[in-house]
Amino acid sequence: MAECIPFVTGEGAAALSAALHADADIVRVPLDRASRLVGLLGPSQRVWLDPGVDGMHDLKARRSQADRGVNTWFKLISHCANFDKIGTPPHEATSSEVYAFVKALLDKGVPHRPAWITVPQIPFKDSGRNKINRALAAATGKWKSKSGFPGKLILPVVFTHQGQLSGKTARNPRVQQAEKCYHEAGADGFWVVDSSLTDDSGSSTIRRRLGSVIDLHRELNERISSKIRIAGPYWGLNLVLWAKGLADHPAIGMGSGYQFFLAGGQASSPSAKVALSVLRRRVGVGPQLRSWLDEAMARLAPSHPACADLMEIKRQLTALSEFERSRQQVAKFYKQWIDVITKAPKTGRSMALFQDLSEAYALGKSLPAITDEGTARRPEAVAEPLMLSCL
Repeated sequence: MAECIPFVTGEGAAALSAALHADADIVRVPLDRASRLVGLLGPSQRVWLDPGVDGMHDLKARRSQADRGVNTWFKLISHCANFDKIGTPPHEATSSEVYAFVKALLDKGVPHRPAWITVPQIPFKDSGRNKINRALAAATGKWKSKSGFPGKLILPVVFTHQGQLSGKTARNPRVQQAEKCYHEAGADGFWVVDSSLTDDSGSSTIRRRLGSVIDLHRELNERISSKIRIAGPYWGLNLVLWAKGLADHPAIGMGSGYQFFLAGGQASSPSAKVALSVLRRRVGVGPQLRSWLDEAMARLAPSHPACADLMEIKRQLTALSEFERSRQQVAKFYKQWIDVITKAPKTGRSMALFQDLSEAYALGKSLPAITDEGTARRPEAVAEPLMLSCL
C-alpha cells in the first residue's frame, strides 16, 4: 500500500482520492463532513476520522460564522457537553466534564467505523492550553478503553505561528507537551503540521522555516517512539520529511489544500492553479501565463524534454482556467511525483528527491521570471529550498 495519506474535505477531493490514490490505505476525513464523504472513498481505503477540535483555536471567529448560519462544524461540536468550558479560557473544566465532552464528540464518529481517530487537542498557543490538552488526551485514552474502540489514536501536534518553531528554545516546551499528551492518551501515532506554512510561497525566509520544521520532527522522534509519524499537508516539505525518514506518511492535498487549515474556518473561493511538472511547482492561471509559456519554450531547444510538457499546458490552458480541471491536473502530477520517489529504496529516497528537485532547479534558472507569482516569480523559487532541505 502507498504510504501517502490523502486529506479529503469535499466531494471533489474524495473522487480524486478514489481515482488516483486507490493504493492509499488511510484517508483523513473531518467528522462534520464524514456522512457525505466516507461513502465516496475507494472500497479498500480505511478512514482516519478527525473530530476537528483544532477549530477551537479561534472560537470567536467560528461563533460569528455560526451566527450567520454558515458553519456546520460549529453546529456539530458546540452541541457536545461542556463545549464552552473546554474551549474558552481559562479552560477550567473538571476531568469528568472533559470526559463527557470527549465521549459525546468521539461517539459521533463510531458509526463511520474509522480505523484511526485524532485525539482531541486545541492547537499550541501558550502554556495556558497545556492543562486542558493533557486532560483531553487522558479523556481520549479513557474513552478508548471504555468504548472498546479497536482502532488507533493519532495525536495532532498543530502549530499556528512560525515563532512557535523558530529555535530549539521555543520548540522544547512544545515537544515536551506533545510527549506528555501522547502518553496520556495512549496514542499509537502522531501527526505534525504548521498551519501557517505555505512552503511553495518562494518567500525569503522559507528555507529557514523548512529547517525549523525538520528539526522539530527530529526532536519529536527522539522523545516519542512511534511507527505512525505523519507530516503535512504541505506542497513539498511533507515529501522531504518522508524521504529523509523523519516521517512515515506524507499527508497530501487533492489538487489543492497543500496548506493545512484549522477546522471550521470559512473557505475562500479557490483559484485555478496548474502544475508545471518540470519545475515541481504550481502557478496561477493568470493572463500572463500563456505569454510566459511561449517565452520559456523559446529559450529551450525544441528537442528539450520540458518543451512537450509546457506545450501541453498551453494547449489545455483555456480548460485549465476552470478550477476543477486545474485541480485534476495538479492532483495527477502530484501522484506521479510521489510515485517517482517511491520507486527509490527507502535509504535512497532523500537523494532521489534531491536529484529530482535539482533538475527542476537547474531548468528554472534558465527560464524567465513568472511575473504574476509574487515572491515565487523566479521559476526555481519553489524547488530550490526544498532541494537544499533534502541534504
